[in-house]
Amino acid sequence: MSVNSNYRKKMLHVSLSAAVAASATVAFVPNAQAEGSESSSFKDVKPQDHFYEAVKSLQDRGIVTGYGDEFRPYTEVTRAQAAKIIALALHLDTKNVQDPGFSDVAKDGWSYGYIAALANKGIVKGYGDQFKPNEPLSRAQVAKIIALAFEFKQGTLENSPFTDVNKDDWYTEFVKPLLDHNITTGTTSTTFSPNNKVTRGQMASFIFRSEKAAESSEDDNFNLALMHTNDTHAHIDNIARRVTAIKQVRAEHANSLLLDAGDVFSGTLYFNEYKGQADLEFMNYIGYDAMTFGNHEFDLGTETLAKFVENAKFPFVSANVNFSKDGNLKDRFNDELSTDPLDGEIYNGIVKEVDGEKIGIFGLTTAETKDISSPGDDVEFENYIEEAQKAVQQFEAQGIDKIIALTHIGYQDGGGDNDATLAKEVEGIDVIVGGHSHDKLEAPVVDMTGEEPTVIVQANEYSKFLGVLDVEFDENGQVVEHNGELIDIDQKASDEKDAPYVFQDDAEAAKILAEKYKPAVDAFKQTIVGTTAVALDGERANVRTKETNLGNLITDGMLAKAKTINPNTVIALQNGGGIRASIDSGDMTLSEILTVLPFGNSLGIMELTGQEIIEALEHSVASVPAEQSGAFLQVSGLKFTYDSGKKAGERVVAVEVKEDGRTYVALNPEKKYFVATNTFTAKGGDSYTVFKKAYEEGRLSEPGFVDWEMFKDYFTANPTAIPAVEGRIVDIAQK
Repeated sequence: MSVNSNYRKKMLHVSLSAAVAASATVAFVPNAQAEGSESSSFKDVKPQDHFYEAVKSLQDRGIVTGYGDEFRPYTEVTRAQAAKIIALALHLDTKNVQDPGFSDVAKDGWSYGYIAALANKGIVKGYGDQFKPNEPLSRAQVAKIIALAFEFKQGTLENSPFTDVNKDDWYTEFVKPLLDHNITTGTTSTTFSPNNKVTRGQMASFIFRSEKAAESSEDDNFNLALMHTNDTHAHIDNIARRVTAIKQVRAEHANSLLLDAGDVFSGTLYFNEYKGQADLEFMNYIGYDAMTFGNHEFDLGTETLAKFVENAKFPFVSANVNFSKDGNLKDRFNDELSTDPLDGEIYNGIVKEVDGEKIGIFGLTTAETKDISSPGDDVEFENYIEEAQKAVQQFEAQGIDKIIALTHIGYQDGGGDNDATLAKEVEGIDVIVGGHSHDKLEAPVVDMTGEEPTVIVQANEYSKFLGVLDVEFDENGQVVEHNGELIDIDQKASDEKDAPYVFQDDAEAAKILAEKYKPAVDAFKQTIVGTTAVALDGERANVRTKETNLGNLITDGMLAKAKTINPNTVIALQNGGGIRASIDSGDMTLSEILTVLPFGNSLGIMELTGQEIIEALEHSVASVPAEQSGAFLQVSGLKFTYDSGKKAGERVVAVEVKEDGRTYVALNPEKKYFVATNTFTAKGGDSYTVFKKAYEEGRLSEPGFVDWEMFKDYFTANPTAIPAVEGRIVDIAQK
């Protein structure tokens, strides 16, 4: 069964009371004149007739029109009339059609759109350049049309009850589904009469029974609500609302799973203080079903990760991470797919049974982890495509046809592995629940490369959203319908600042947070991280219009961190809109740093040409100094001059880059450079279309270190530095 037809089938058969009412909007008309003839009842259709229920059902729903008060059930149906019946039943677009090229079907005729729509879909064919619209249809021909139109599974008819249907007959494969679904019992118990012509009453019966059979098949489908989180990065201040949202989704869906796509570690003071154990208590409390590892799970080495795994009340999955040589995790590592996974254990993949249906879940972790985190030499990262293919094959060998990839490789990440490529390269994955790139996929992305669709979802970052994917599988395990959304955990009940949240705090979760974890974090915020000899200028009017010493300090820290990941990184950029406050001279607290950089934006490294960098700088200074701009870039590793007296887009006069870390040289428009920034800007935030283009082309790597931590680490590592304005950004019109 094709992917497109699966989706069409779903549209046909939502429910017998609704979809059938719409899908069978069929007018039985022997000619154009009869189309306008309507009646509320037919005197020639009696309760004892075999077609009575079908005709009455169609009539009651305003579908059937007849000849005055007659239905004429024994009149033969022509090919044109049948085309109208089937086209309307399938909800086909009969207006925007391609010309099928039939010389005997006039484009301005009543039947043209219906015939063309069916021909476009391959449901009907003609005789060369003719359709022969006025000829009757045989029972064999109608069997083929119904089997194709309603997407009934065809096949060889073994032990046929009909003496006139043989295995070598062209129509045998189409008669089989009619028998399987009780759409026909034949003209007698032993004859199908394939060459007999179909009457209007018989056609009504075929349509009505096909609708019921399709609805029954639809009832066999399996519906699942997939709740998913990713890149929460220790943001648990709103955890009590997340718990409430999860409980609400579970209450509304009989079948559900709750998955996390990694990077629970690192990002807030909750992690600095509790090393993931605070997050884990809430994950255990609400009942996660599985988690894969993000790169930040390795930030403190595998000893810290091992404690997290050990205390988890759910299993972990990652098919391409091999812990067999790691002293801290090898005893919890199982290099296999498990049908009976244990809590606190690591598997390539697991099988979860929901309402009797078996669902395969395997994990993947970005191979960038070895370069951007601290997994140690004994943890091996294997090829994600090869390991995904193995996992799918192993699931399918067990007869499991509903397969979920739980990944931390990024949606379109340029680091060498990503979900977009995975969906195209590996056949058999039904759903990819992703993380790492912090993408806000408000609607699921569907990849149609293979024979079956692959649905990709990701829920942004920092516990802002609970992703929910309602997915429906047919009897073959193929996705036939889906609907996804991101539930805003922090949504207010109104636009008022102090309005209550839509999701109220779960009482137990709120109590645990308030009594067990929050007090120490609040105290931790007052920790003094160092002393600054000068005030650091983060005033809105300044960071959005000119170089400041705070902007220099932030970008220097960003560049220093980026160089530890990619030594070829030579430039760092920070949008002024991301700097929210100044810091007075004297002692500096964590609280002050968090006030300066409150968004928790993460590090990204782009590969850009010199010309693209110039284009970005033009955008940066397009409206200054006349207007403040959040897009104004604070910089490190380069300096540039511009003339605000010129028109936007032509202001940049000269750009120099410090390629060797010591000496500035002219930027080469043709050369490629590695540039660090935050992922908000890198993905097109503040209207940086030049960066967005690079991101969409896979030229962004996302190691993901958080801005405030990079700033803190750089500041404490350089305690004697005195940040100053150095002439990195000069407006010659203001000199």
